[in-house]
Amino acid sequence: MTQLHDLRLRLLVQQESERIAASQPDELDLSVVQARCLCWLALLAESHEEQATDAERRGDTEQAMGWFADSMRLRDVINVVSSIEIPLPAASGEIDDSSEDLPDWGPLAA
Repeated sequence: MTQLHDLRLRLLVQQESERIAASQPDELDLSVVQARCLCWLALLAESHEEQATDAERRGDTEQAMGWFADSMRLRDVINVVSSIEIPLPAASGEIDDSSEDLPDWGPLAA
């Protein structure tokens, strides 16, 4: 089940990357988007971990487990987002301006 969840998440992120690249091919650096997403995801995961610790300190085990589970899911998303290979424009050669041809995003790392 976890493997299916990971594959679905990778597909979702790849589809969104392709959508963003198709809508703004000349104005957007996907590596910057990826870096910003990773920063925000890391902050969210840290915040959830702090909430879990706080709930545990208060004796609310159920709430602590919920916050901890959310932080683990965020860590999984961080791993998926960081594993996506975004080609550098100079390394991939010239990209055709036609809207039919999307850039090759390469394989998703396992």
